[in-house]
Amino acid sequence: MKKENWTCLTEIVLLGFSDFQSMRELLFCLVLMFYLMALMGNSLILILTIFSPTLHTPMYFFLCNLSFVEIGYTSTISPKMLVNLLSDNQNIYFWGCGCQMCFFILFGITECCLLCAMAYDRYVAICKPLQYPYIMNLRECAMLAAVSWAIGVFVGLGQSISIFTLPFCGSNRISHFFCDLMPILKLASTNTYKNEVAIATITVLFILVPLLLILFSYILIISTILTMPLAKNRRKTFSTCSSHLAVVCIFYGTCIVTYIRPSSEYSTDSSRFLALLYTVVTPSLNPIIYSLRNKEIKSIKAAFMKSVTRKQIFFTE
Repeated sequence: MKKENWTCLTEIVLLGFSDFQSMRELLFCLVLMFYLMALMGNSLILILTIFSPTLHTPMYFFLCNLSFVEIGYTSTISPKMLVNLLSDNQNIYFWGCGCQMCFFILFGITECCLLCAMAYDRYVAICKPLQYPYIMNLRECAMLAAVSWAIGVFVGLGQSISIFTLPFCGSNRISHFFCDLMPILKLASTNTYKNEVAIATITVLFILVPLLLILFSYILIISTILTMPLAKNRRKTFSTCSSHLAVVCIFYGTCIVTYIRPSSEYSTDSSRFLALLYTVVTPSLNPIIYSLRNKEIKSIKAAFMKSVTRKQIFFTE
């Protein structure tokens, strides 16, 4: 087959939630609310972390990266979904679908790696407190963040290119609200076994392995905490990693249910509702979780809001 005949489709139809016509307005309001919460919450963490010297620590450095990832992650999906919920034209250009998939994978894989790096940071802080300033220095943190982003870029580009160079000459309709891997693969006019193996391999390497490393880190963390003599110290120490643990449970819980299963059991009807959780809801919850559990962010946020209020009073007088 000649290269110019590889791609017959010029557009892909994202059916999304078109079979729930009576709920489209409600879904639009909910998605918009969570999207704005994600943008405002993660942007606030970015601002506070960058402009507050007391938050210039490894933990908040990774949190800053995570907030940027969350903004990009949900912005890759939510705007197009919001347009489709209010419009009868639910088409997306073929190249636009490829870009959406690329950024979706990029930010998703980067988040998995960053969560693993944050678990390592908590492990060093709790299990090796005296060595923490030397191990988690600026160079080490920058390297961990750079490797996380590099893996995300490499996997995102590699997977999107390998999928979108397949021949697509049949149906162009998928029952999903964004260009996810398995629904797009089902449109391909060729055997996709190699692509499915590649997806399974990447899932194990960059989703399951980071999760196992996180779990191993927390086994060591909990065993160290249990050796502390005072219950007050144990609670205080565990509270420093409880926010991260909550975010890991929410993010990985939905990812595992969605992606770590045989393709024969894949159902777009169930997966699109699960996808709403990790593409729209989770990015809006993470800032809330970190704000509730971290005294530094709460105090600086209060000071920031107080400063903004004073400026508003000053300009209105």
